[in-house]
Amino acid sequence: MRQYASPYKVHLAASVVLNILSAIFNIFSFAVLVPLLDILFKVNDSVYEFIPWETDVAFREKLLNNLYYYVSDFAAVHGAAGALFMLAGVMILFTVLKTSCYFGSNAVMIPISTGIVKEIRCRIYNKILGLPIGFFTEERKGDIIARITGDVSEVENSIIASLSMLIKDPILILIYFGFLTWLSPEMMVFTIVFAPAFVWVMGVIGKQLKRSSLEAQALWSDTMSQVDETLGGLRVVKAFNAEKSMRRRFQDITDRMRRKVARVSIRQATAHPVSEFLGTVMLMIVLCVGGMMIINGKSFFGGGKFIDAPTFIYFLVILYSVIEPIKELSRATYSVRKGLASMERINKILEAENPIREPEKALELKSFGEGIRFRNVCFTYDGSKQILRDVNLDIPRGKMIAIVGESGAGKSTLADLIPRFWDVTGGSITIDGKDVREVAVKDLRALMGNVNQDPILFNDTIFNNIAFGVEGATEEQVIAAAKIANAHEFIMEKEQGYQTNIGDRGSKLSGGQRQRLSIARAILKNPPILILDEATASLDTESERLVQDALDRLMSTRTTIAIAHRLSTIRHADEIVVMHEGKIVEQGKHEQLIALGGYYKKLNDMQAL
Repeated sequence: MRQYASPYKVHLAASVVLNILSAIFNIFSFAVLVPLLDILFKVNDSVYEFIPWETDVAFREKLLNNLYYYVSDFAAVHGAAGALFMLAGVMILFTVLKTSCYFGSNAVMIPISTGIVKEIRCRIYNKILGLPIGFFTEERKGDIIARITGDVSEVENSIIASLSMLIKDPILILIYFGFLTWLSPEMMVFTIVFAPAFVWVMGVIGKQLKRSSLEAQALWSDTMSQVDETLGGLRVVKAFNAEKSMRRRFQDITDRMRRKVARVSIRQATAHPVSEFLGTVMLMIVLCVGGMMIINGKSFFGGGKFIDAPTFIYFLVILYSVIEPIKELSRATYSVRKGLASMERINKILEAENPIREPEKALELKSFGEGIRFRNVCFTYDGSKQILRDVNLDIPRGKMIAIVGESGAGKSTLADLIPRFWDVTGGSITIDGKDVREVAVKDLRALMGNVNQDPILFNDTIFNNIAFGVEGATEEQVIAAAKIANAHEFIMEKEQGYQTNIGDRGSKLSGGQRQRLSIARAILKNPPILILDEATASLDTESERLVQDALDRLMSTRTTIAIAHRLSTIRHADEIVVMHEGKIVEQGKHEQLIALGGYYKKLNDMQAL
């Protein structure tokens, strides 16, 4: 946590100073009780004479004597009632100063907690953007959302508790205990005996809190994951009348979470009553011991008379003031334990290793001039079944290469290796003779545009979706791209035109309209290399015609790698690559492959039927 708090050193220093002042003003505000009881209510009939401050007398004795002198002198001039009002005013003044410092100490901590939480959220988000696609195949989206929301909120509470535990409470406890020791060393002996017992009991209660909190947060992730799955698959849930099943599943998860959270909350709720009980026991023991010494007129430790009754009452008031920061310290311990559990879950993302590493000395790749070459490329997902085996392929500049084959043959994986969504586990991929692992990822991906089977759009305007990733795109450029993509007409039919919001993932548009926006985005980026992954597979005939027309315009001046199941869309490709079980089994033009009478002809005949 130190790395997050370092920019807020001034705030931390201000908090320390204000907490010290708050404790001092609290001591002075209750100091009024001593002369109030001693003089106004005739507890003590002594007559006080002023002792000069430079006199060689113990400071404590001078301070108390002169305080009594000033009050008794004021009472003699203005009467007991006047002295009473004066002392009440002094107490109000010190209370205002104390509460102002207390408020200030809390106020300066707010930028710390909110700033640290913002920094953690930004780091998680930036890490998510930087991690490879493979990381998210192992993680549920709902779980990641739970970590950036619920877990970060727990960390926020933990930060506030940590700052309180490290700054405010220790300062108050040290100052109060130091003052009490100065006021009556004898009574502090009994107080100090109980402090370790106090801390030990609270530690025993909170021992299992971190583990229980970790389990509760995991169940919260399960809840968020099911909500995300339900929203994403609501059409299927309703189509199969599965509402009852989904409801039962959700209730089961939330019931388990309720039980776990209840256990954590009950354990946390014990902090206040237990600390209250222990504090009261300590206070009563001190009261009994001190009361007996006052009644007997001497200290149990020898050395003559014990402190007087008003000072003893003042001691008890300050001692009671110590109990509150001790209780806050115990509650903070619980919050810190819960925060540590959440931080463990957050660190799973923050400390995740990114296998897609930037080269230390990146080769320059600002343009595309020759071609893409695969040499003996192999790929395996995390040591599981091999997806690609000894793939050798040349993709010359300006040519259209189509990749076909059954599902699971490795077509999409092959295309994903070019922009380094994954790294090869064997062999190499080069662009213009430069290994893609030796150039900056940003430069590599700047050369490429993607159009996928499921167009990825954002809950934003049509304009912003087309201009996505292109800095400073003008309205004229966006409209021109939309026209090439056959999207301008349907956009202008919308009430707000290019400023129309398309909803979550483009839910307000048809499949063909979403795909044409995706193509317009690729056109605006104007990349020299285009990767099409089943771009028309999910469209109806009319939409396919419009989208294919837009794709033809897009591909006319670019190097294109097109993955297709529908062979009619790639009949005129410069070269068709047929894949089977991770290997290239056939390669050539449409007519050549038909003439071979092999795997491609089999696929073609099946689609013709």
